[in-house]
Amino acid sequence: MKNLVRFLATSDHSVARAVRQVRRQVKSFTLPAPRPIVVPMRVAFEAAREAYWLGARVLVCEPHLKSHCSQYGKGVRTGNFIHYIQGRGDMILGDNVVLDGKVNIVFAARFSDRPTLRIGDNTGIGHDCRIIVGKSVTIGKHCRIAGSVYILDSSGHPSDPEDRKRGLPPADSEVRPVVIEDNVWLGARSMIFPGVTVGEGSVVAAGSIVMADVPPYTVVAGNPARRVASLRTEPPPAAEADRAGARSNGADDVGRRSLEGSAS
Repeated sequence: MKNLVRFLATSDHSVARAVRQVRRQVKSFTLPAPRPIVVPMRVAFEAAREAYWLGARVLVCEPHLKSHCSQYGKGVRTGNFIHYIQGRGDMILGDNVVLDGKVNIVFAARFSDRPTLRIGDNTGIGHDCRIIVGKSVTIGKHCRIAGSVYILDSSGHPSDPEDRKRGLPPADSEVRPVVIEDNVWLGARSMIFPGVTVGEGSVVAAGSIVMADVPPYTVVAGNPARRVASLRTEPPPAAEADRAGARSNGADDVGRRSLEGSAS
């Protein structure tokens, strides 16, 4: 059989050439697509596909997600995947939360009786995100979590090499809550380490490894993530107070000089 295949593939014999020619014609075969015929076919196919995905989402995927929730708000919805949720914990979702695609959520009950994941109103989480909850992970309102983001409050293994060798879990001190404050944007494939707080209004660039707190209204990028820009459009309140004080002092100086001039 191998010899026959090699013969047909390489021989200059007329039979082998004819077989190769037929194979090329079969591979390049195509049909015209008259619009009066193919457009209704396409519309029917797309309508059937959307009806199938709607039924799967509303009747299977969303009930599965909500059955894992201790509490969920209005308008919670998901994509056309069944999320992978492992372990037991409290999942609390606000209004209009969207878990798109497939999201992996793991509750590690060895660190807490009820590990807790909180997601605030109007927050969206993209496909292939992974959230590890040993004690507490809190995601605020109006957050945008892009695809393949990894958020964990426990590294899963102890930092001490001897403890790792013995197969021990992380020490309790190494399991530290994560807080993502309101209106934060986490770029694709970014990673948020245990104990980190990402401040309100901040942006974490794609692929960043965040191992320390991020101040509010800050853009961070890199490994480890560092500040690269500020998103403030107005000076912080403290800076504004300093400026107001400087203006007041300047006015006092002008008034003092005027009084001195009139006295002389």
